[in-house]
Amino acid sequence: MQIEECQSLEEVREYIDRLDDQIVELIAARNGYVKQAAKFKHSIDEIKGKERMETVMDRVRMRAMELGVSPNLLTTLYTIMIDEMVEAEISEFRNARSL
Repeated sequence: MQIEECQSLEEVREYIDRLDDQIVELIAARNGYVKQAAKFKHSIDEIKGKERMETVMDRVRMRAMELGVSPNLLTTLYTIMIDEMVEAEISEFRNARSL
């Protein structure tokens, strides 16, 4: 990933705002796939999938280190994101079963 050399604080903020827009879009896309996963699972325990969560966290931590970002920061962010998405997936699972 190439970081542009900015000439002003305003330019830095413009880049950050564009990145924030992309991050939100990517999180929304991830959430959409998580909700789809509910139709392939057979139980809430499978949705909670501790082993899958550990795999994701290990992968994210490694990627963070490769990119020079704090793995602790990414672990914190992903823990929050995954916890919320698991709840959304459980709701999706329950809704599909109630139809």
